Amino acid sequence: MDYSFFFVLVYLAKILKKIAMIRSLLVSILFCSSFLSMAQETGENSLGSWHMYFGTNKISDKLSIHTEAQLRYYENGKNFNQLLLRTGLNYHINPHAIATLGYGHITTDGTFEEFPDETNSIEHRIFEQFILKNKVGEFLFEHRYRLEQRFIDFGDRTDTQHRARYRLQVTLPLTDIFFLNFYDEVFLNLQDDVFGQNRLYGALGINVTSNLSAQVGYMKNHFPNANFDRLQIGVIYNPDLRGIFKKEKT
Repeated sequence: MDYSFFFVLVYLAKILKKIAMIRSLLVSILFCSSFLSMAQETGENSLGSWHMYFGTNKISDKLSIHTEAQLRYYENGKNFNQLLLRTGLNYHINPHAIATLGYGHITTDGTFEEFPDETNSIEHRIFEQFILKNKVGEFLFEHRYRLEQRFIDFGDRTDTQHRARYRLQVTLPLTDIFFLNFYDEVFLNLQDDVFGQNRLYGALGINVTSNLSAQVGYMKNHFPNANFDRLQIGVIYNPDLRGIFKKEKT
């Protein structure tokens, strides 16, 4: 009896089985690759940018108004992430200590990818802040302590959150015009997981006038599950409005 035909069939069956295994393996690899690529679409690989304005507007010897606006993008100058508007009343205890009570309005697109008819979250934020300043040699140190009460509307639900922040900032004058600025800020949640985020920043600044300066820098923004790189462009304008308020009183 000739078994050659039987052996050929067995051999072909083995080949087909191997082909099926290879096909399944390729399908699994493609699925995992597509899943990972989707999971990575958080903007971590993109250099985002923050465009910022800060102002401290003196209205009396002890009081000033804080004004602030920030436009944040997932990518450099595009793909909207957040609009932050913040104001507050500062009480200058002395030249080295400032207490602030303020309010912020924040609109946030929480996803890197653009979706049709997506809903941005709206946050109303109350904050209490205390700043201490000191100088060591040529280095100017600023310690900022802040508490925040956050009332967030996600569209389909609302949430109230509380957190504490501490920022250590160091400024080093290079000349009368140029300076370096560095800070590290930690965010601590007062509910759920304690660690919220950390921001590490370095910049080159220029004093345009006695009350106007600008900075261009880089920030590493670290979250528990993500890390972002951000280019920061900031303008600081601190006009003294005491003359205007004194004229109104007279």
